[in-house]
Amino acid sequence: MKAVVVTEFGTPDVLKFVDLELPKISSNQVLIKVEKASVNFADVKARYGKKGKGKFPFIPGLDAAGTIEAVGADVKQFKVGQRVAAFPIGGSYAEYVVANENLTFLLPETVGFDIAAACPTVSFLSYKLLADLARIEKGETVLIHSAAGGVGTTAIQIAKILGAGKVIGTVGSQQKIEYALNAGADHVICYEKENFAEKVNELTDGIGANIILDSVAGRISEQSIDCLAKYGRLVHFGNSSGEVGHFKTSELHSSCRSVLGFSLGTTRKERPEILKETAEQVFKYIDEGLLNIKIGHHFSLEDAASAHRLIESRQSTGKILLDINN
Repeated sequence: MKAVVVTEFGTPDVLKFVDLELPKISSNQVLIKVEKASVNFADVKARYGKKGKGKFPFIPGLDAAGTIEAVGADVKQFKVGQRVAAFPIGGSYAEYVVANENLTFLLPETVGFDIAAACPTVSFLSYKLLADLARIEKGETVLIHSAAGGVGTTAIQIAKILGAGKVIGTVGSQQKIEYALNAGADHVICYEKENFAEKVNELTDGIGANIILDSVAGRISEQSIDCLAKYGRLVHFGNSSGEVGHFKTSELHSSCRSVLGFSLGTTRKERPEILKETAEQVFKYIDEGLLNIKIGHHFSLEDAASAHRLIESRQSTGKILLDINN
C-alpha cells in the first residue's frame, strides 16, 4: 500500500511517499480502506517531535474515513463493507489503516467521506469542550480563538447549536475574518490589530465572555483572563503558539472563574468509551443539517508535504483533507 511517513524530525521535507506492507489486525480491531484523511496541527507537532519521541519511520495523522475491509474475531459492532470514520492506530496518511473497535464510528448514509474525515477531531473536540467541559448554558457568550481554523469554524457552529447567545471569534489576520463570520460568529476580532480582551468587554457591556476556548496559549491565554466573566470558564486545549501562559490564583477564586484543560489525544488513550456518545450526537447534527464542517483545501496523499506547509503557514481556512483512494 501507499503511505506517507516521517523519516526524521524536521520540516515538511521529511515526509516521504512510500510503499509499505498491508497492516495486520488483532482480534478487537478493524482494517479500513481509507478514502479521505484529515490534516491537523497535531500532525505538524508530531513531525517536529513535539508530540512524543516516536520511532522512525512513522505514519502521521489522527483521523480517517473509509470502508471496512476486514474485522477481528472479537469485533461485534462492525462488518466488512460498512462505511466508518476512525481514529486509527499508527497514523492515517495511508491507503489502509488499522483502528480499535472502540475508536471506530459507523457513518450515517447521509454523511459523505469528505465530511466524515474532516469531522472527528474538530467536531468531537468542539462538542466535548463546550458541552462537557464548559457545560455551556443557554444565552452565554462564547469566545473562540483561532476562529477560522478547523476547530474554530466547527466550535462556532456547535456553540450556536447548544444555545450560545453570542459567539465572538479571534483570528490572527484580517483575511480570516470573513471566514469566521461565514461560519456563524457574531463578531470577529483580529488580535494582531487590536486588543481582543478590551473589544470583548466592549461587546459584552463589561461582563466578558462566559466561555473561552483557547488552543493558542502564551500571551493569548493570559490576555483571555482580562475578558473572562465572573463564573466564566477558560478551556485550554492546545498551544499552537509554542508559548507558555501564566495565571495567578488571585485571578480565579474570588471571581469564581475556572481554567480547565482537555486533550482529545489523552481521551482517546485513557477513556475512548466516552467518545461513542459524542460521535452519535455530532453525526446527528450533521445528518440534520445543523452542523456544516468547513473544508478549505484538498491535497493528494503524495502531496502531504504541501498540506503541512499550508497548515503551518497559518494561512489555511477550514479543514485540510488528503484524498487517498479515489
